[in-house]
Amino acid sequence: MVIKILFSFSIITFGLCTGYLGQLLLVSNRMQFTGKQVFLLRRLLQRVALLILYPVTIIGAIWVIQIDNAKIGALPLFGPLAIILGGSMALVAARLLKLGREKAGSLFVCGAFSNVGDIGGLICYLFLGEMGFALGSLYKIFVEFMYYTVGFSIAKFFSLESTEKRSLRTHVKQFARDPFIVVAVLSLIIGGFLNYSGIQRPAFYETVNSIFIPTVTVLLLISIGLVMQLSRIGEYLKECVAISLIKFILLPVSITSFGILIGYGSISDGLPLKVLLILSSMPVAFMALIPPSIYNLDLDLAVSCWFFTTVFLLIELPFLYLLVNLF
Repeated sequence: MVIKILFSFSIITFGLCTGYLGQLLLVSNRMQFTGKQVFLLRRLLQRVALLILYPVTIIGAIWVIQIDNAKIGALPLFGPLAIILGGSMALVAARLLKLGREKAGSLFVCGAFSNVGDIGGLICYLFLGEMGFALGSLYKIFVEFMYYTVGFSIAKFFSLESTEKRSLRTHVKQFARDPFIVVAVLSLIIGGFLNYSGIQRPAFYETVNSIFIPTVTVLLLISIGLVMQLSRIGEYLKECVAISLIKFILLPVSITSFGILIGYGSISDGLPLKVLLILSSMPVAFMALIPPSIYNLDLDLAVSCWFFTTVFLLIELPFLYLLVNLF
């Protein structure tokens, strides 16, 4: 237990701190990196992680997953459900806090967008093994689609003066052309085909995944740390606390309750229910910073909530591990 928690803690901390320290070093007088050069470095890290390493991990995990219960087929619906519930709770919180449109829009995306990818996938793997990681991949099938369509469209509604006029059709096209999404979907399809074919997965693949899954998380967190700005978090403490209550209490209770009603607790020693608990307890996704930046919402609020919840996750990890083992 202690080793798994400390390993999770060390990976998240190492990734963020390395990126942030790298940011300070790269823009220092000695290195003098430009904003464009830092952007190119971030994009390189993201492409290596998501277009090379991540597909390998998804294919390997789906290849050996055993779906022996039809109820597992409902798992991809829980991702969109969490987005709808989290966003709705954030809008209620925005009304209670009497926030203006720009702040309310940012709070909505923070409530709706959760880091079920790099951090969520890592914790599923460390706490539950490859089967947990594979079920987590199923949970995420429609998440990106919901971000680009529903999430971005609602965020735009809160913008008083959007810098870019984008229709729902534009969002769908953007989704279909996004190489990160296309590669992830193809990886699921390939993994499913190999699973169905009955071809035995090579024994070394387990070792590959044990290396690649943490590496993907580290690379993505470094890319985030390279642009992390922490100067205004104190100004948004109430909003950060509200989002933390949603992410770490209200949303997990709601999603796991639905999972219990479906009967996930009695399938594979409760593995699907454990995956729901973990992924519904994740902090704000870095992608939540994109709608505020393109629709003139409160970007500082989104950055503050993202960082606050990501750090708070480190405190939550021991409790999350204990809860997972209660199911």
